[in-house]
Amino acid sequence: MSANTRDKVALVTGATRGIGLETARQLANAGVHVLLGGRDRDKAVAAALQLQAEGLSVEAIAIDVANDDSIANAAKEVASKHGRLDILVNNAGVFLDDAQRKPSEQSLAMWRQTFDTNVFGVVATTQAFLPLLKRAPAARIVNVSSLLGSIAANNDPASGVYDIKLPAYNVSKSAVNAWTVQLAHELRDTNVKVNAVHPGSVKTDMNAGGELAVQDGARTSVRMALIDETGPNGGFVYFEEKLPW
Repeated sequence: MSANTRDKVALVTGATRGIGLETARQLANAGVHVLLGGRDRDKAVAAALQLQAEGLSVEAIAIDVANDDSIANAAKEVASKHGRLDILVNNAGVFLDDAQRKPSEQSLAMWRQTFDTNVFGVVATTQAFLPLLKRAPAARIVNVSSLLGSIAANNDPASGVYDIKLPAYNVSKSAVNAWTVQLAHELRDTNVKVNAVHPGSVKTDMNAGGELAVQDGARTSVRMALIDETGPNGGFVYFEEKLPW
């Protein structure tokens, strides 16, 4: 983990609640100045004020990762205020699958809405902020994925996720993993490292049946956001464990 965090600036998308909010809190507790991103500016401000009341260096920023104009405006704001970005945590995501329907019965509209946020939103946000990340001495991109996106685990009857078939969500996370590999290859000789993480089965509004506390669910994202030059590039990890694609 990188020892020098005092001058770092991080953007966490989807950070008004749950794992995103806790990721922002833990990064700020590590000394990073955190831009707490939310598609609703009022909610982002309220969340930022909550963390500021804890004595943390956090500011709100409006960013809807499914809206190109919102992403562009956020990138301009960060460029104007900070001139660079050290850490991007692509945390924003949606789960819209109807668990009562078979994979072949899920609506195409739901597939498109899922991919707009979970995949195209990650790509668009990364593209918009990559020039700012390249200005940082050692930048990190963390793509929040899921073990549910592991094709190997989905196809292994011995895996705990074998019977959890939520197709649009699962496939969107498989796409995030594939994007991570593509981007990591592009950035392999640069100052930017990019990795995908599985937060675990976390108790959140999106996952009422989760097992882990939110504090533990944020740990992998924070660890990968703060890796030093010896850390991985193009990995898929959960805590210290390397996961199968």
